[in-house]
Amino acid sequence: MTSLRTTDAVAARYSPVVTRDVAQALHLVRALRDQLHQMTRELVRLERQDVTGTNGRASATRCEAAALRRDINEAQILIDRLQRRYLNDDGQAQPGRPARVRRR
Repeated sequence: MTSLRTTDAVAARYSPVVTRDVAQALHLVRALRDQLHQMTRELVRLERQDVTGTNGRASATRCEAAALRRDINEAQILIDRLQRRYLNDDGQAQPGRPARVRRR
């Protein structure tokens, strides 16, 4: 986890906008990781159930597990993007400017 000192060090060298973006990215990555862990635990619980049948309950469980897999994948993609754009791969604040936003 990144300490507040890392964010403070970035604040001393870079503009308030960059610092704010990095701080927001840190908080969002933490929240996404927490959610990712919760969804993974729920998926493990669902996969332990015997859903080999063709009844409605088995079908609903399989659908719920499939939705969780999609959500887990999407959360991981978002975490990866935030880390590439605002943070180093180790979760530390990345010095420099964030990528420019394309205007249409």
